[in-house]
Amino acid sequence: MAKIPIISYGHQSIDDNDIKEVVKVLKSDLLTQGPKVEEFEKAVARYCGAKYGVAVSSGTAALHLAYIVAGIKSGDEIITTPLTFAATANMLAVLGAKPVFIDIKSDTLNINPDLIEEKITKKTKAIVTVDFAGHPCDYDEILKIAKKHNLLVIEDACHALGAKYKGKKVGSFADMTILSFHPVKHITTGEGGMILTDNKDFYKKLKTLRHHGIVKKPEKGGWYYEIENPGYNYRITDFQCALGLSQLKKINRFIKRRREIVVIYNRAFKNIKEIITPTEKDYVKSSWHIYPIQLRWIDKRKTFDALQKQGIGVQVHYMPLHLHPFYQKKFRYKNGDFPVAEKYYGKEITLPLFPSLAEKDIKKVIKEIKKIIN
Repeated sequence: MAKIPIISYGHQSIDDNDIKEVVKVLKSDLLTQGPKVEEFEKAVARYCGAKYGVAVSSGTAALHLAYIVAGIKSGDEIITTPLTFAATANMLAVLGAKPVFIDIKSDTLNINPDLIEEKITKKTKAIVTVDFAGHPCDYDEILKIAKKHNLLVIEDACHALGAKYKGKKVGSFADMTILSFHPVKHITTGEGGMILTDNKDFYKKLKTLRHHGIVKKPEKGGWYYEIENPGYNYRITDFQCALGLSQLKKINRFIKRRREIVVIYNRAFKNIKEIITPTEKDYVKSSWHIYPIQLRWIDKRKTFDALQKQGIGVQVHYMPLHLHPFYQKKFRYKNGDFPVAEKYYGKEITLPLFPSLAEKDIKKVIKEIKKIIN
Protein backbone atom coordinates (compact mmCIF):
# COMPACT_ATOMS: atom_id res chain seq x y z
CA MET A 1 0.00 0.00 0.00
CA ALA A 2 1.44 3.38 -1.03
CA LYS A 3 2.26 5.72 1.83
CA ILE A 4 0.33 9.00 1.84
CA PRO A 5 2.81 11.92 1.63
CA ILE A 6 2.82 14.19 4.64
CA ILE A 7 2.09 17.90 4.24
CA SER A 8 4.16 19.20 7.16
CA TYR A 9 2.97 22.10 9.33
CA GLY A 10 6.16 24.03 8.52
CA HIS A 11 9.01 23.64 6.05
CA GLN A 12 12.12 25.45 4.84
CA SER A 13 12.16 27.07 1.39
CA ILE A 14 15.63 26.48 -0.09
CA ASP A 15 16.50 27.34 -3.70
CA ASP A 16 19.57 27.04 -5.94
CA ASN A 17 20.82 30.51 -4.98
CA ASP A 18 20.84 29.50 -1.31
CA ILE A 19 22.83 26.38 -2.16
CA LYS A 20 25.33 28.34 -4.29
CA GLU A 21 26.02 30.77 -1.44
CA VAL A 22 26.65 27.90 0.98
CA VAL A 23 28.92 26.11 -1.50
CA LYS A 24 31.01 29.29 -1.92
CA VAL A 25 31.81 29.27 1.78
CA LEU A 26 32.41 25.51 1.85
CA LYS A 27 35.08 26.07 -0.82
CA SER A 28 36.65 28.96 1.10
CA ASP A 29 39.25 28.92 3.89
CA LEU A 30 36.94 29.83 6.78
CA LEU A 31 34.05 27.55 7.72
CA THR A 32 33.20 28.76 11.20
CA GLN A 33 33.68 32.33 12.50
CA GLY A 34 34.45 33.95 9.13
CA PRO A 35 33.24 37.18 7.50
CA LYS A 36 29.72 35.90 6.75
CA VAL A 37 28.86 35.79 10.46
CA GLU A 38 29.33 39.51 11.00
CA GLU A 39 27.75 40.28 7.63
CA PHE A 40 24.65 38.29 8.64
CA GLU A 41 24.49 39.92 12.06
CA LYS A 42 24.59 43.41 10.56
CA ALA A 43 22.02 42.55 7.88
CA VAL A 44 19.47 41.14 10.34
CA ALA A 45 20.01 44.00 12.82
CA ARG A 46 19.54 46.53 10.01
CA TYR A 47 16.37 44.77 8.81
CA CYS A 48 14.89 44.79 12.32
CA GLY A 49 15.99 48.29 13.27
CA ALA A 50 18.44 47.27 16.00
CA LYS A 51 22.00 48.53 16.52
CA TYR A 52 23.66 45.18 17.16
CA GLY A 53 23.15 41.50 16.42
CA VAL A 54 24.99 38.48 17.83
CA ALA A 55 24.45 35.26 15.89
CA VAL A 56 24.63 31.97 17.80
CA SER A 57 24.07 28.26 17.29
CA SER A 58 20.32 28.21 18.12
CA GLY A 59 17.42 30.23 19.47
CA THR A 60 17.86 28.37 22.76
CA ALA A 61 21.50 29.45 22.95
CA ALA A 62 20.35 33.02 22.24
CA LEU A 63 17.91 32.88 25.15
CA HIS A 64 20.54 31.42 27.47
CA LEU A 65 23.10 34.12 26.69
CA ALA A 66 20.55 36.92 26.89
CA TYR A 67 19.46 35.75 30.34
CA ILE A 68 23.07 35.57 31.56
CA VAL A 69 23.90 39.04 30.23
CA ALA A 70 20.71 40.37 31.85
CA GLY A 71 22.16 39.22 35.18
CA ILE A 72 19.48 36.62 35.82
CA LYS A 73 20.59 34.27 38.58
CA SER A 74 19.37 31.74 41.11
CA GLY A 75 16.44 33.03 43.16
CA ASP A 76 15.33 35.63 40.63
CA GLU A 77 11.74 35.70 39.37
CA ILE A 78 11.01 36.28 35.69
CA ILE A 79 7.55 37.08 34.41
CA THR A 80 6.64 35.22 31.24
CA THR A 81 3.90 33.23 29.50
CA PRO A 82 3.11 29.52 29.83
CA LEU A 83 2.16 29.38 26.13
CA THR A 84 5.55 29.03 24.49
CA PHE A 85 8.15 26.51 23.42
CA ALA A 86 9.99 24.99 26.37
CA ALA A 87 13.27 26.85 25.76
CA THR A 88 11.82 30.20 26.90
CA ALA A 89 11.40 28.95 30.47
CA ASN A 90 13.90 26.07 30.44
CA MET A 91 16.83 28.46 30.12
CA LEU A 92 15.54 30.39 33.14
CA ALA A 93 15.28 27.19 35.17
CA VAL A 94 18.82 26.21 34.14
CA LEU A 95 20.04 29.43 35.77
CA GLY A 96 18.05 28.73 38.94
CA ALA A 97 15.46 31.44 38.26
CA LYS A 98 11.72 30.94 38.63
CA PRO A 99 9.45 31.49 35.61
CA VAL A 100 6.43 33.35 36.98
CA PHE A 101 3.75 32.53 34.46
CA ILE A 102 1.01 34.98 33.52
CA ASP A 103 -2.13 33.85 31.70
CA ILE A 104 -2.68 34.81 28.07
CA LYS A 105 -5.22 36.98 26.27
CA SER A 106 -7.87 34.87 24.56
CA ASP A 107 -7.60 36.74 21.26
CA THR A 108 -3.89 37.34 20.53
CA LEU A 109 -2.75 34.39 22.71
CA ASN A 110 0.03 36.61 24.07
CA ILE A 111 0.79 37.42 27.71
CA ASN A 112 -1.97 39.53 29.29
CA PRO A 113 -0.44 42.85 30.43
CA ASP A 114 -3.37 43.48 32.80
CA LEU A 115 -2.19 40.58 34.97
CA ILE A 116 1.52 41.41 35.15
CA GLU A 117 1.79 44.01 37.92
CA GLU A 118 0.10 41.88 40.57
CA LYS A 119 2.84 39.27 40.11
CA ILE A 120 5.80 41.66 40.47
CA THR A 121 7.81 41.20 43.69
CA LYS A 122 11.20 42.33 45.03
CA LYS A 123 12.65 39.24 43.33
CA THR A 124 11.34 40.12 39.86
CA LYS A 125 14.21 40.85 37.47
CA ALA A 126 12.68 40.90 33.98
CA ILE A 127 9.65 40.39 31.76
CA VAL A 128 10.13 37.85 28.97
CA THR A 129 7.51 38.29 26.27
CA VAL A 130 6.68 35.81 23.51
CA ASP A 131 5.23 37.02 20.21
CA PHE A 132 3.06 33.95 19.76
CA ALA A 133 2.47 32.73 16.19
CA GLY A 134 4.15 35.89 14.87
CA HIS A 135 1.76 38.40 16.52
CA PRO A 136 3.65 41.01 18.59
CA CYS A 137 2.66 41.55 22.22
CA ASP A 138 1.14 44.76 23.59
CA TYR A 139 4.47 46.54 23.92
CA ASP A 140 3.15 49.99 24.87
CA GLU A 141 1.64 48.52 28.03
CA ILE A 142 4.47 46.08 28.77
CA LEU A 143 7.25 48.64 28.37
CA LYS A 144 5.32 51.08 30.57
CA ILE A 145 5.11 48.46 33.35
CA ALA A 146 8.79 47.55 32.94
CA LYS A 147 9.88 51.18 33.21
CA LYS A 148 7.72 51.77 36.28
CA HIS A 149 9.28 48.81 38.10
CA ASN A 150 12.80 49.11 36.63
CA LEU A 151 12.64 45.73 34.89
CA LEU A 152 14.38 44.51 31.76
CA VAL A 153 12.27 43.34 28.82
CA ILE A 154 13.56 40.37 26.82
CA GLU A 155 11.48 39.62 23.75
CA ASP A 156 11.29 36.03 22.53
CA ALA A 157 10.53 36.85 18.90
CA CYS A 158 11.44 33.41 17.58
CA HIS A 159 7.96 33.32 15.95
CA ALA A 160 8.00 36.90 14.77
CA LEU A 161 10.88 37.93 12.49
CA GLY A 162 9.49 40.56 10.12
CA ALA A 163 6.37 41.29 12.19
CA LYS A 164 5.37 44.89 12.96
CA TYR A 165 3.79 46.57 15.98
CA LYS A 166 2.31 50.01 15.29
CA GLY A 167 4.47 50.35 12.20
CA LYS A 168 7.78 49.34 13.83
CA LYS A 169 9.48 46.02 13.21
CA VAL A 170 9.99 43.49 15.97
CA GLY A 171 13.55 43.79 17.25
CA SER A 172 13.44 47.48 18.10
CA PHE A 173 11.36 47.40 21.32
CA ALA A 174 13.01 45.29 24.02
CA ASP A 175 16.35 45.46 25.82
CA MET A 176 17.17 42.25 23.97
CA THR A 177 15.24 40.41 21.25
CA ILE A 178 15.66 36.71 20.49
CA LEU A 179 15.37 35.21 17.00
CA SER A 180 15.45 31.63 15.74
CA PHE A 181 16.48 30.37 12.32
CA HIS A 182 15.21 26.80 12.66
CA PRO A 183 13.91 25.34 9.34
CA VAL A 184 10.24 25.99 10.20
CA LYS A 185 10.89 29.68 10.91
CA HIS A 186 10.71 32.62 8.48
CA ILE A 187 14.29 32.21 7.29
CA THR A 188 16.65 29.38 8.13
CA THR A 189 20.31 28.72 8.77
CA GLY A 190 19.59 25.07 9.60
CA GLU A 191 19.93 25.56 13.32
CA GLY A 192 20.78 29.06 14.50
CA GLY A 193 19.63 32.08 16.45
CA MET A 194 20.43 35.71 17.20
CA ILE A 195 20.22 38.28 19.96
CA LEU A 196 19.40 41.85 18.90
CA THR A 197 20.10 44.81 21.19
CA ASP A 198 20.80 48.53 21.22
CA ASN A 199 22.90 48.15 24.39
CA LYS A 200 26.62 48.21 23.54
CA ASP A 201 27.61 46.67 26.89
CA PHE A 202 25.21 43.77 26.36
CA TYR A 203 26.56 43.35 22.82
CA LYS A 204 30.19 43.07 23.97
CA LYS A 205 29.31 40.59 26.72
CA LEU A 206 27.23 38.46 24.35
CA LYS A 207 30.07 38.20 21.84
CA THR A 208 32.50 37.14 24.58
CA LEU A 209 30.16 34.56 26.13
CA ARG A 210 29.44 33.07 22.69
CA HIS A 211 33.13 32.19 22.35
CA HIS A 212 34.15 30.55 25.66
CA GLY A 213 34.47 33.87 27.49
CA ILE A 214 37.66 34.64 25.57
CA VAL A 215 38.87 38.25 25.52
CA LYS A 216 41.83 38.80 23.18
CA LYS A 217 44.62 41.11 24.34
CA PRO A 218 46.78 41.73 21.24
CA GLU A 219 48.84 44.34 23.08
CA LYS A 220 50.28 41.44 25.13
CA GLY A 221 51.07 39.34 22.05
CA GLY A 222 49.29 38.08 18.93
CA TRP A 223 48.46 34.80 20.66
CA TYR A 224 47.38 36.24 24.00
CA TYR A 225 43.85 36.08 25.43
CA GLU A 226 42.24 36.00 28.85
CA ILE A 227 39.10 34.46 30.29
CA GLU A 228 37.53 36.77 32.83
CA ASN A 229 34.31 34.75 33.01
CA PRO A 230 33.72 31.29 31.52
CA GLY A 231 31.55 31.18 28.41
CA TYR A 232 30.18 28.69 25.91
CA ASN A 233 30.78 27.38 22.44
CA TYR A 234 27.60 28.87 20.98
CA ARG A 235 29.25 29.87 17.71
CA ILE A 236 27.41 29.66 14.41
CA THR A 237 29.24 28.70 11.20
CA ASP A 238 30.11 30.87 8.24
CA PHE A 239 28.24 28.61 5.82
CA GLN A 240 25.10 28.79 7.97
CA CYS A 241 25.29 32.57 7.85
CA ALA A 242 25.80 32.47 4.08
CA LEU A 243 22.51 30.59 3.90
CA GLY A 244 20.92 33.11 6.27
CA LEU A 245 22.03 36.06 4.16
CA SER A 246 20.61 34.46 1.02
CA GLN A 247 17.35 33.69 2.83
CA LEU A 248 17.07 37.20 4.25
CA LYS A 249 16.92 38.63 0.73
CA LYS A 250 13.63 36.73 0.27
CA ILE A 251 12.03 37.34 3.67
CA ASN A 252 9.50 39.92 2.47
CA ARG A 253 8.35 37.53 -0.24
CA PHE A 254 8.17 34.69 2.28
CA ILE A 255 6.04 36.73 4.68
CA LYS A 256 3.82 37.99 1.87
CA ARG A 257 3.10 34.39 0.84
CA ARG A 258 2.40 33.34 4.43
CA ARG A 259 -0.10 36.17 4.71
CA GLU A 260 -1.76 35.14 1.42
CA ILE A 261 -2.23 31.59 2.71
CA VAL A 262 -3.71 32.94 5.95
CA VAL A 263 -6.28 34.92 3.91
CA ILE A 264 -7.24 31.71 2.04
CA TYR A 265 -7.68 29.82 5.31
CA ASN A 266 -9.62 32.67 6.92
CA ARG A 267 -12.06 32.85 3.99
CA ALA A 268 -12.52 29.08 3.94
CA PHE A 269 -13.30 28.85 7.66
CA LYS A 270 -15.07 32.21 8.13
CA ASN A 271 -18.60 30.84 8.34
CA ILE A 272 -17.80 27.56 10.06
CA LYS A 273 -18.95 27.98 13.64
CA GLU A 274 -16.96 24.96 14.79
CA ILE A 275 -13.65 26.74 14.03
CA ILE A 276 -12.11 29.76 15.76
CA THR A 277 -9.54 31.32 13.43
CA PRO A 278 -6.52 33.23 14.81
CA THR A 279 -6.62 36.97 15.48
CA GLU A 280 -4.58 39.79 13.99
CA LYS A 281 -5.10 43.21 15.58
CA ASP A 282 -5.39 46.19 13.25
CA TYR A 283 -2.28 47.86 14.76
CA VAL A 284 -0.17 44.76 14.11
CA LYS A 285 1.25 43.06 11.05
CA SER A 286 1.83 39.44 12.01
CA SER A 287 4.54 37.49 10.26
CA TRP A 288 2.42 34.33 10.74
CA HIS A 289 4.88 31.69 11.87
CA ILE A 290 1.98 29.29 12.45
CA TYR A 291 -1.76 29.16 11.83
CA PRO A 292 -3.43 27.88 15.02
CA ILE A 293 -7.16 27.13 14.88
CA GLN A 294 -9.39 26.24 17.82
CA LEU A 295 -12.15 23.67 17.58
CA ARG A 296 -15.60 24.12 19.07
CA TRP A 297 -17.65 21.04 20.02
CA ILE A 298 -15.30 18.73 18.10
CA ASP A 299 -12.97 16.13 19.57
CA LYS A 300 -9.41 17.43 19.18
CA ARG A 301 -7.67 14.05 19.40
CA LYS A 302 -9.92 12.43 16.80
CA THR A 303 -9.57 15.43 14.47
CA PHE A 304 -5.78 15.47 14.85
CA ASP A 305 -5.50 11.72 14.18
CA ALA A 306 -7.87 11.88 11.21
CA LEU A 307 -5.91 14.69 9.56
CA GLN A 308 -2.61 12.91 10.16
CA LYS A 309 -4.07 9.78 8.60
CA GLN A 310 -4.86 11.81 5.47
CA GLY A 311 -1.25 12.98 5.22
CA ILE A 312 -1.79 16.41 6.77
CA GLY A 313 0.99 16.94 9.31
CA VAL A 314 -0.89 19.09 11.78
CA GLN A 315 0.78 19.95 15.08
CA VAL A 316 -0.14 21.45 18.47
CA HIS A 317 1.43 24.70 19.75
CA TYR A 318 1.76 24.21 22.72
CA MET A 319 0.89 22.31 25.83
CA PRO A 320 1.24 25.14 28.41
CA LEU A 321 4.49 24.79 30.32
CA HIS A 322 2.86 24.71 33.76
CA LEU A 323 1.24 21.39 32.83
CA HIS A 324 4.59 19.67 32.31
CA PRO A 325 5.84 17.47 35.21
CA PHE A 326 9.06 19.44 35.74
CA TYR A 327 7.27 22.78 36.25
CA GLN A 328 4.67 21.21 38.50
CA LYS A 329 7.27 19.50 40.70
CA LYS A 330 9.85 22.28 40.77
CA PHE A 331 7.61 25.36 40.98
CA ARG A 332 4.36 23.88 42.34
CA TYR A 333 2.25 24.83 39.33
CA LYS A 334 -0.93 22.83 38.82
CA ASN A 335 -3.81 22.26 36.43
CA GLY A 336 -6.23 25.18 36.58
CA ASP A 337 -3.62 27.87 37.32
CA PHE A 338 -3.95 29.52 33.89
CA PRO A 339 -7.43 28.78 32.58
CA VAL A 340 -7.25 30.82 29.35
CA ALA A 341 -4.07 29.04 28.22
CA GLU A 342 -5.49 25.66 29.23
CA LYS A 343 -8.78 26.26 27.42
CA TYR A 344 -6.86 27.24 24.29
CA TYR A 345 -4.66 24.14 24.48
CA GLY A 346 -7.69 21.91 24.83
CA LYS A 347 -9.01 23.08 21.44
CA GLU A 348 -5.94 24.02 19.36
CA ILE A 349 -4.54 22.41 16.21
CA THR A 350 -1.87 24.02 13.99
CA LEU A 351 -2.47 23.81 10.23
CA PRO A 352 0.29 23.71 7.59
CA LEU A 353 1.70 27.14 6.74
CA PHE A 354 4.93 27.89 4.86
CA PRO A 355 5.82 29.83 1.68
CA SER A 356 6.23 26.83 -0.63
CA LEU A 357 2.95 25.21 0.45
CA ALA A 358 1.29 24.21 -2.84
CA GLU A 359 -2.22 25.38 -3.78
CA LYS A 360 -3.38 21.77 -4.12
CA ASP A 361 -2.16 21.06 -0.59
CA ILE A 362 -3.93 24.14 0.81
CA LYS A 363 -7.14 22.93 -0.86
CA LYS A 364 -6.61 19.45 0.57
CA VAL A 365 -6.19 20.80 4.11
CA ILE A 366 -9.41 22.82 3.82
CA LYS A 367 -11.32 19.95 2.20
CA GLU A 368 -10.31 17.41 4.85
CA ILE A 369 -11.16 19.71 7.75
CA LYS A 370 -14.58 20.49 6.29
CA LYS A 371 -15.17 16.78 5.73
CA ILE A 372 -14.40 16.00 9.38
CA ILE A 373 -16.68 18.78 10.61
CA ASN A 374 -19.56 17.78 8.33
